[in-house]
Amino acid sequence: MASVNSKKNIRIKDVAEKANVSTATISHVINGTRYVSPEVTERVVQVMEELDYRPNSAARSLRSTKTNTIGFLIPVKKDDTSKSFFMSIAEGIETNLNSKGYNLILSNSKEDMQEEIKRIKMFNTQLVDGLILAPTNDDFNHIQEVLDNQFPIVMIDRLPINYDGDFVLVDNFQGTYDGVTKLVASGYKKIGFISSELGITTTNERFEGYKQALKDNNIQFNDKFVELGLSSFQSGYELTEKLITKQIDALFIANNIMTMGSVKCIQDNGLQMPDDIAVIGYDNYDWTKITTPPLSVVNQPAFDIGFKAADCILNRINNKDKKEAFHIKLKAHLKARKSI
Repeated sequence: MASVNSKKNIRIKDVAEKANVSTATISHVINGTRYVSPEVTERVVQVMEELDYRPNSAARSLRSTKTNTIGFLIPVKKDDTSKSFFMSIAEGIETNLNSKGYNLILSNSKEDMQEEIKRIKMFNTQLVDGLILAPTNDDFNHIQEVLDNQFPIVMIDRLPINYDGDFVLVDNFQGTYDGVTKLVASGYKKIGFISSELGITTTNERFEGYKQALKDNNIQFNDKFVELGLSSFQSGYELTEKLITKQIDALFIANNIMTMGSVKCIQDNGLQMPDDIAVIGYDNYDWTKITTPPLSVVNQPAFDIGFKAADCILNRINNKDKKEAFHIKLKAHLKARKSI
């Protein structure tokens, strides 16, 4: 007898048996044709994930009603400070969706590529009408393999390579450029740069903004003033310690959790902002307002990202045949405080 774990032989009956519900209930969860309690829906979804069950395209094509629900998949690790950034985005999405009769389901890939694929598969069973995604996979081909071609998707925050569909992003180049230009205008010349490793669009654009701002202000780029590492408090601390020994007079940190480590390092070394070292961080979290002195930051319009992403996904749902992609890029704004 074939095991129910054989992906080729998984049937709706197998899912129903393991979830301890009827096949009709499974059908209602997939197609949104009748109300199913959140508890049962969650159990069914979990079993579909475990068995890697995906309804065939013929079954999906028979679906008669929309769910009026949009999925939102975020990439937040356990101790990542970006939780509040993505929650603000979610608030923007939900505010817009609710005004138009739609609901939102939030899920987290935990910055894990395989976990992201699992959750995309779940959403792609047509539990939702479309998906807003802050991607973890750096190549869209990996995502495309598990996506129904008719399934609407909007990327936010970052873009994987080989993706040319709908997106809502922030101009990370411009935000960093403005911050570094402000440091130069304030009289600083030896400006350090700390970031997580290059490779995703956000970090790449911020690094390019840093270099271009130096060039346009006639300051020679010095790779000894650049430190890249893990996106962590400890990494921010250690990389700042390295740059302090190189006598920098200012520091731009392109990552929030690394900014926290950097500020702690500056304090532990008995340095004062901005007298000994000027500092600009990325993202306007509440903690940046209560440091001594308050920290200058590049502020991303998180709520607006979400609101625009909701517009974008609904436009795509209502215009599935539209060939041109919706491309939206929002401005980031420097909030200059007492640290420069």
